[in-house]
Amino acid sequence: MSTYVNRLGEDLPRIGAAPAGNAVAVWSLDTTLDAVGGHRIDEAPAILDAGERERAALMVRAGDRHRYLASHVGLRVLLGGYLGQAPQDVVLVREDCPCCDGPHGRPAVAGGEVHFSLSHSGDLAYLAFAAAPVGVDVEALPSAAAVEDVLTTLHPAETAELSALPAAERAEALSRVWSRKEAYFKGTGTGLALGVAEPYVGAGATPSPVPGWHLTDLSAPPGYAAALALRA
Repeated sequence: MSTYVNRLGEDLPRIGAAPAGNAVAVWSLDTTLDAVGGHRIDEAPAILDAGERERAALMVRAGDRHRYLASHVGLRVLLGGYLGQAPQDVVLVREDCPCCDGPHGRPAVAGGEVHFSLSHSGDLAYLAFAAAPVGVDVEALPSAAAVEDVLTTLHPAETAELSALPAAERAEALSRVWSRKEAYFKGTGTGLALGVAEPYVGAGATPSPVPGWHLTDLSAPPGYAAALALRA
């Protein structure tokens, strides 16, 4: 499984063919850019669908709204490239939730030709594309208070691993654990509905194996951790 992270910038990207087999295309994006993939963010309403425009309009903070628009313009530019469509012609839907069968599961492309996942934290977004269900997550390092808040909600072995570390190392280790779990939850479509104790992913330098999934850490800028989950 390829884990190279491409960078999506202001100019139209060279996208190539859609991933096949167990290949995954991963892109990072600075969501403060004024243009993404050849499209200005102030022109985003012409590219996004009604649901995306509505969600953006509900955001009170201008910075949050800009980051949302940038990440979704980037998503549509890349999906359009893989599907051979204009960004505004890509039809996004929601799969059924695997927990309750409600219409709020994983976001997907109508027809399911390409699976994708989008995550953002701070000013950074990660996007992943594959031929099978995929999840990606990027996390800024948490505060010491946040570490204490979630420590006991994890798998008991992960709680023990993190507790055994010096306090100064726990934030980085927790960001690894959290990004791995979130990537898996996004891939399965369950989100946090079933809690975060399972699966066990480990706090060490490499993820613990998760049955039925390929789980790997991704390169990330200082202050962040990122991970990818692909259904085997």
